[in-house]
Amino acid sequence: MKSRLTTRMNMMLERHLPEQRLFLKSDDGTRFIRLRPATQAAMITGMGLFVGWTIIVTSIFLIDTISAGNVREQAQREELRVQERLSELELLNDSRAAEVRRAQQRFALAMDQVSEMQTRLLDSEERRRELETAVDVVQLNLRDTRRERDTALMELASLQAELEAETGTVQTAASRERELARTLGFLTEALEETATARDESSARMAEARAEVEALNFAAALASERQERVFRQIEEAVAMSMEPLDEMFRAAGLATDQIIGQVRATYSGQGGPLMPITMSTRGEEPDAMSLRANEVLSALDELNLHRIAAEQLPFTMPVGSNVRLTSGFGYRTDPINGGRRLHAGTDFAGPRGTPIYAGGDGVVIFAGRQSGYGLMVEIRHAFGITTRYAHMSRLRVSEGERVSRGDRIGDMGNTGRSTGTHLHYEVRRSGDPVNPMTFITAGRDVF
Repeated sequence: MKSRLTTRMNMMLERHLPEQRLFLKSDDGTRFIRLRPATQAAMITGMGLFVGWTIIVTSIFLIDTISAGNVREQAQREELRVQERLSELELLNDSRAAEVRRAQQRFALAMDQVSEMQTRLLDSEERRRELETAVDVVQLNLRDTRRERDTALMELASLQAELEAETGTVQTAASRERELARTLGFLTEALEETATARDESSARMAEARAEVEALNFAAALASERQERVFRQIEEAVAMSMEPLDEMFRAAGLATDQIIGQVRATYSGQGGPLMPITMSTRGEEPDAMSLRANEVLSALDELNLHRIAAEQLPFTMPVGSNVRLTSGFGYRTDPINGGRRLHAGTDFAGPRGTPIYAGGDGVVIFAGRQSGYGLMVEIRHAFGITTRYAHMSRLRVSEGERVSRGDRIGDMGNTGRSTGTHLHYEVRRSGDPVNPMTFITAGRDVF
């Protein structure tokens, strides 16, 4: 049955594919191989399938290559835009910080001027009180002198009347008259000196009033300048505080709790910033001192925000010459397959690419660990830790304190890895969280 089917098939194909013979010549003789029509058809079909499969595979490969090139170019353009944005934000942050420093310098200068003005006003007030006391003493002396003069005049008149009615000798009356004349001259001289002292006191009081008016005018100008300085400082603090608050909120952190912990760290004697010294006389502080204390409190709050931000991993752990290859969340395992939680973010780049600390902290592990390969783990504040895995070289050791941006290692392919990349994790109280949440939140600040 099979032979008849094969014969019939050969007869049908012989019109288009006649039987061919392939001769093979050797030293022993000549042989030939008979290629029947069915065999030729099978060979042609196989070759066609092979050529078609090759074309399809080549097309798929080319499409994947073009798509990968487009994705790579798009990722590079996105990275360039991110870097430009980071540069702009860094310049803006530097300008704001410089403006705050200039405002603080102007504020300190204004406070020095105010202190000098207050000292001059107090000195002027003290001199005015001394002049008023001197005038009161002069007026009292003048009144006493006037009473003595009136008493002397009355005595002179009485003596003159007594002299006219007296029957004694002329020598006695003349002696009494000379004594009264000397007394009157002394009183007149005393009156002249008192009037001169009064005039001098009045002139000094006029000068003191003019100086007080000039000091009051200068104090008004200083108050206006202080108002402008206060307003500029308050606006600068508000502008600097807003992006920091937004950054903490975007990272899912309780700002009040974090700032409270930082303040507790700096709660010893002194503190980051101290309020303006109050009066030691038990007097209520004036409005300017209260406002200055409010500004210092706001600057202290801004400083606490800055300290907290420096201690948290808000920056990229790698430079611009990398690409994001795998994000946080469940994915298909690239080695064993199956759905597994990817507890971090992968950044691929050339071997030896520098890896930087995302924030201030202490290295609690630096070595080889299971599937992580060469890994560094850093403990930050507020229960936050970061892990940097698959490195080719470690540049820090356990127990070392690092700052944001310090180089801690080089990118590599150690451990359970399919290629050169950095596996970056952020953990809160031991639980993994999405690192891009922190990195995205910090882009508008760092």
